[in-house]
Amino acid sequence: MKNSNDDLSRFGLILSNAVPPIGIFLYFRHKGQYPNKAKKALISALTGIPIAILTGYIMNTYILS
Repeated sequence: MKNSNDDLSRFGLILSNAVPPIGIFLYFRHKGQYPNKAKKALISALTGIPIAILTGYIMNTYILS
């Protein structure tokens, strides 16, 4: 039986990717009751970190200088 609440919303996915601490918070909040939702939030947060670092490097090196 598939739980329809065990899916991260599109807004939550984008938010956890843009602001990784929110994704990590959502992981710890939902890991017991909704494991699929928690897993998607954590993966999105962990992919958001290198993207933010790369974007910051490009902005500081090529665009702002």
